[in-house]
Amino acid sequence: MMITPVRWADDGLVLLDQTRLPLEEVERRYERWEDIADAIRDLVVRGAPAIGVAAAYGVALAARASRATTLDGLLADLETAGKGLAATRPTAVNLAWAVERVRRVALAARGEPLAEVRARLLAEAHAIRAEDIAANRAMGAHGAALVPAGARILTHCNAGALATAGYGTALGVVRAAHAAGRVALVWVDETRPVMQGSRLTAWECVREGIPHRLISDVAAASVMARGQVDLVVTGADRIAANGDTANKIGTYGLAVLARHHGVPFYVAAPFSTIDPALPSGASIPIEERDPAEVRRVGAQPTAPAESPVYNPAFDVTPAELITAIVTERGVLRPPYRF
Repeated sequence: MMITPVRWADDGLVLLDQTRLPLEEVERRYERWEDIADAIRDLVVRGAPAIGVAAAYGVALAARASRATTLDGLLADLETAGKGLAATRPTAVNLAWAVERVRRVALAARGEPLAEVRARLLAEAHAIRAEDIAANRAMGAHGAALVPAGARILTHCNAGALATAGYGTALGVVRAAHAAGRVALVWVDETRPVMQGSRLTAWECVREGIPHRLISDVAAASVMARGQVDLVVTGADRIAANGDTANKIGTYGLAVLARHHGVPFYVAAPFSTIDPALPSGASIPIEERDPAEVRRVGAQPTAPAESPVYNPAFDVTPAELITAIVTERGVLRPPYRF
């Protein structure tokens, strides 16, 4: 059964709480955009496509809650909600993209009864969710063609079903290749400091019966040096016009290692992750998160509370280190021009 991290039920948004995985599978229901914003910020839902879908539903819920009696009043309320949602995670472009897409539906609805406008906004959120699942499956098929028989694949963070509306981007490629009998082993980076690899990707692999082995982040160089990695595939949170790609912190280092060891390095992401307005990765905003994430593992402190911390959530991999970018539209190769 497909993992469903984001779904609509009983006139509310239901999220699988990813902060509780892998120990518990807990769903939470939301009816206010403000609470969805908190859920995105607190990583109840995470992954660029998934938070875009959640934000789209957040805008629809804001419209439902609005007491406006005119379209202009409703648009003003949607503007407030949209800004609040988009500000929660600044690096992932899918978030702002989804908010703007739903808002444009309202802009195009002048002359329609407000009840119809609200219905159209919810329908657009449903469409974004359905399109994401379809895009992930197409991406998986395109990416699986790049995977040789008996492949040993290294991945970082979580770009599986949990990071999307379902199926996954980078792990969707793995999932499709596994279904085709091409995967011998997936190396799963633990992905410090929030452990999305060990908590989430490993959990998905167990659920799907995908052969895998969890490693500490610092072991990636060693397994590459031993010739035990045939390709690296990661997701992306934003791709600049020149192909520079922002992804979970540590991705850049893996790309450098892959180049040194002659290992192909692939990025899998929906086309909505591409931000043609940014000329290069130097313009991608990098979110910095709570220093406490680095000073502890889970609830266990691992460093002095007084130690200063630098905790960027993402880094940028230069386009020249990326072998290809896999999207639902096909496999894109350098030179990248978006």
